[in-house]
Amino acid sequence: MSFLRAVGGPHLKSQYRILYDGSMKTTLDINDQLLADAKALAAQQRTSLTRVIEEGLQLRLRNQAAPQRGKLRLPVFKGRGGLAAGVDPLSNKAMLAALGDDA
Repeated sequence: MSFLRAVGGPHLKSQYRILYDGSMKTTLDINDQLLADAKALAAQQRTSLTRVIEEGLQLRLRNQAAPQRGKLRLPVFKGRGGLAAGVDPLSNKAMLAALGDDA
């Protein structure tokens, strides 16, 4: 018998789900004009103020997690050297055998 069923039945289980739904309530000090703009945007988009704030935080955190970098240079093979004589490039078995202990 589960704890929730023993203590309060299905009523307690539904209350537990409501209390712990994965969101957290908090209090923030926000600039008055910024709050007014956010409320206006939420009304214009027919969404909640909470959703507008969550989207803004997600965008900010996503941009911080992936910092902007300069142009990435990839190494390029110049074509010198190549395969050892007698190795079939279409055979994985032959390629692994050619590697020997380096594999």
